[in-house]
Amino acid sequence: MARGAPQVEMYRGNFRIEDAPTGRIEPQKSELFGESVTLFDGGAPAARLALAGNVLQVELLLPGFDRIEIRFHAEAGESVWGGGEQMSYLALQGRRYPIWTSEPGVGRDKSTELTQMMDLGGMAGGDYWNTNYPQPTFLTSRWLAVHCQAEAYSVLDFTDPAAHRVEVWAARTAFELFAADGPQDLVGQLSTRFGRQPPLPDWAIGGTIVGLKDGARSFERLERFIAAGTPVTGVWCEDWAGIRETSFGRRLFWDWRRSDQRYPDLPGRIAALAARGIRFLGYANPYLANDGILYEEAAERGHFCLRPDNDEPYLVDFGEFDCGVLDFTREETCAWFAEKVLGQEMLDIGMAGWMADFGEYLPTDVRLADGSDPMEAHNRWPVLWAEVNARAVESRGKTGEAVFFMRAGFSGVQAHCPLLWAGDQSVDFTRHDGIGTVITAALSAGLLGNAYSHSDCGGYTSLLGNIRTAELLERWCELAAFAPVMRSHEGNRPDDNLQYDSSEELLACFARWSRVHAHLAPYVRHLCNEAAEQGLPAQRPLFLHYPDDPALWTCQDQYLYGADLLVAPVIEAGAGERQVILPGEGLWRHCWSGADFAPGMHTVPAPIGQPPVFYRPDSAFAALCAGLAGVLGQ
Repeated sequence: MARGAPQVEMYRGNFRIEDAPTGRIEPQKSELFGESVTLFDGGAPAARLALAGNVLQVELLLPGFDRIEIRFHAEAGESVWGGGEQMSYLALQGRRYPIWTSEPGVGRDKSTELTQMMDLGGMAGGDYWNTNYPQPTFLTSRWLAVHCQAEAYSVLDFTDPAAHRVEVWAARTAFELFAADGPQDLVGQLSTRFGRQPPLPDWAIGGTIVGLKDGARSFERLERFIAAGTPVTGVWCEDWAGIRETSFGRRLFWDWRRSDQRYPDLPGRIAALAARGIRFLGYANPYLANDGILYEEAAERGHFCLRPDNDEPYLVDFGEFDCGVLDFTREETCAWFAEKVLGQEMLDIGMAGWMADFGEYLPTDVRLADGSDPMEAHNRWPVLWAEVNARAVESRGKTGEAVFFMRAGFSGVQAHCPLLWAGDQSVDFTRHDGIGTVITAALSAGLLGNAYSHSDCGGYTSLLGNIRTAELLERWCELAAFAPVMRSHEGNRPDDNLQYDSSEELLACFARWSRVHAHLAPYVRHLCNEAAEQGLPAQRPLFLHYPDDPALWTCQDQYLYGADLLVAPVIEAGAGERQVILPGEGLWRHCWSGADFAPGMHTVPAPIGQPPVFYRPDSAFAALCAGLAGVLGQ
């Protein structure tokens, strides 16, 4: 235990957080008093520990002490997972993970020029542990799990092979302890604890959502996708409220009302699409630009977080425009945004879903309506944002039918957010910020009760000359087809980058893999049922079904799609083959050739258009999987 001395700096959602704790004490003496243990520093009571059921409560007793470090026993060779949605590493051992929701950074690798340049331009490079969705929960290969109830800044530290350490910036907290005989039961317990999502609707899994942000011309371009044979069930136009051009790229106008100039007669357009079985999706986030109409209304009604020194709204720089932060600790604000924006402006004109973006930008020096400390509220903010979205959907009787998707999260977001997306990957194959990170994101989040994840097919962030290649777009299609939802994105600089309708070849590629995705809808419905009944995620690390093989504990570049499909996406540029681990006993059948493979390590041909995908020949879905080759060849 210690006294903290924090320093926190935020710039556009990127944080620099430092601490210089003093007065560190490691109590040596303990005494049992009833159901609790008191620890002493010399003769003075220093801390109290109490175990009630599966909850270990920790309270510091010395005045001014507000840093807790607790060490849980670790064993040699033990593997650890969790930490929320992690992008760089699925297995956490050997590293330290601050738990603080933020921008994940661009590049996320301090050895690369891109990351270094982004750091110089505003702390924006990131590191392996930065994530939109952290969570102070970890699982171990002894099939134990620990969840810290604190919302404050904390750290999961697995650098000591003899101890799993948790640091918490608080004077009191509690740890929930879980145990099971294997990983499936443990994951099921955690999903029950944090809340399970409703099954995805048929339209979300039975076709593709095409992302276009080209104003009314988006509808013309959509017809090209349909003509190419794409099974389109949704079109996502994030620019429905207008755009703002910045040096970062094409941003949106953050005033969540439809732009009649950019989308004339949008309700009529939405109705016409719905008649063809195509849903329309939009975009919203929990901030309002100070040059918009809704900002004025929100300010008048007291809906913004305030400056610490006066009653003016606290404005945050989002990159060449400033926004007020909606105060979701205030019931009137939650009700207003859910009804006025998400209800009247979006759901009531026929929208079937939206990207519920951001949630990580709560500054640590704002004044909140409920009087809470923003250092405590910061991590909670994405959960409050999810609650507002779920409230709006429920108010229209659309739970399980309308789908919003989020990148930000924290403990408890699972109960409200029906679908994750993996955030803003760079448009490349880089190890820590490219296409491969969406696999790690889905697997890590899935262990903590998030059943459904997907990504921006094609990637998002294009900066400093980093642009999409045709190879990247093709490989991303191969990956996205084997996720519960397949959705494309034009990126932050659409005019500088290839799009899926930039050429006939790319359009045909997208259509082909969209048909693969749609073909698997009956299998995905089965996975939705498993998620609802058992809490198992759709995309699973290999060890979830094969826990006795330690070699699988760190595998993060391939996954089980349910129990019967194994997917090994190609995530390296120029690769024509890749190594694949086929776990367990019994044969695995290659989807494209029909050849059977024994369990073990194999080097498998993987030309563009044929990523390594295998299924169990004895699966109840074997006939469906066998049909994939024919669908791909259409």
